[in-house]
Amino acid sequence: MLSLNDVHVHYGAIHALKGITVQVDAGKIVSLIGANGAGKSTILRTISGLSRPTEGNVLFLEKELSTVSPHDIVRLGISHVPEGRIIFANLTVLDNLELGAYVRKASAEIGRDMERVFKLFPRLKDRRKQNAGTLSGGEQQMLAIGRALMSAPKLLLMDEPSLGLAPILVRDIFQTICEIRERGTTILLVEQNARMALSVADEGYVLETGKIVLHDKAEELLHNEQVRQAYLGG
Repeated sequence: MLSLNDVHVHYGAIHALKGITVQVDAGKIVSLIGANGAGKSTILRTISGLSRPTEGNVLFLEKELSTVSPHDIVRLGISHVPEGRIIFANLTVLDNLELGAYVRKASAEIGRDMERVFKLFPRLKDRRKQNAGTLSGGEQQMLAIGRALMSAPKLLLMDEPSLGLAPILVRDIFQTICEIRERGTTILLVEQNARMALSVADEGYVLETGKIVLHDKAEELLHNEQVRQAYLGG
């Protein structure tokens, strides 16, 4: 479904990605793990058109994305749940969700997907008329995921969905990630909680300073001594 081929990204003089090659097959959850600053978020930003590769290419369903605008990338079927949620705090929950569907025209399908989001996150339905800024951190994360799902993505990019959440909410979010995949959406997941990320993934990539240093089945990475020492607490 998605492939990055020898992708390099620069921020001015900073060489953020150094020859990244990643493949995501349809129906899979693929996790990117690594320390802060390793380049995980830059990979997601490059896929969604917010950063541009200086070398290499990004292919989604065999279409080159490197020159496609971010809103047209959403139309192609990629949606991005950004780190820090970035909801529209002064708009209602319902307004935020409707904005997620801005590239779509079929109102019946939009209504159907709204009900699916409310089924995934019943608390959002209860709070649909509240301003999003009044929600708890966990509810805001649910809203950010729900908003992304409203574009009916084939591929969902998720950046640190558990960041700042209580442990019980982290479990809920990861259960939801599995449910989203079961409904047919492919997921590329960036997550500091490496153990949780690998426990739900099919495959994983380990990044260090802008380079892929390991790629394997997630189960193998969970038992890899190097990964255990560096990211899983030994």
